[in-house]
Amino acid sequence: MKKDLNALLRENSYPGRGIMLGRSADGKSAVIAYFIMGRSENSRNRVFEETEDGIRTRAFDESKMTDPSLIIYHPVRRMPNGITIVTNGDQTDTIRDNILSGHCYRHALNTRTFEPDGPNWTPRISGVVKPNGSYDLSILKSLDGDESCCCRYFYEYEAPKAGTGHFISTYQGDGSPLPSFSGEPVFVSVTAPDAPTLAKELWESLNADNKVALFVEYIDLESGTLHTVIHNKHC
Repeated sequence: MKKDLNALLRENSYPGRGIMLGRSADGKSAVIAYFIMGRSENSRNRVFEETEDGIRTRAFDESKMTDPSLIIYHPVRRMPNGITIVTNGDQTDTIRDNILSGHCYRHALNTRTFEPDGPNWTPRISGVVKPNGSYDLSILKSLDGDESCCCRYFYEYEAPKAGTGHFISTYQGDGSPLPSFSGEPVFVSVTAPDAPTLAKELWESLNADNKVALFVEYIDLESGTLHTVIHNKHC
């Protein structure tokens, strides 16, 4: 059963970082949404910035940056072959480099594991959108907090139906340690007619204290035209 992503986000103060991939209600566009949240000053001190092939995170106030290792990366990379990669870490580049070498996203992610930030062991979530609108999602996470065991899950969606999508996040909610996302990606409705509408809905649904930045993109499947919206808490 499809769920309302906005309602899910309103009910969860801290899903962490999240990816939603899907198809627009009219069936004409692939849809991507990616957001980041933060509890610490270091995590909250970030913005999304457009690049030639996607976006990157950067410090809003460089003087307040204490550790860039897990929070500065390229969440979105667009490839010349029409593939778009979206992740919550530097595995974006791992996937891109493996595809350029003739491998696939699974091959790339089998070389990676969850983030080394115990006791949370934050999962690595990744998505790949193909030129025809089909998409893949993945999560790499510890086995119930066991740092010695990495569980790798891959989900592949061919010819998704109009007005539907799948959502995955790093955490189930707030806590100490933070509980990793559990189960399959959530099947959600995509009703917003365009990128600005979806971005507005999602931004307003994210917890006001913890939200940091949001990226939304509609990709016209016929022309390849991009419609992109970025919201940063620090403008």
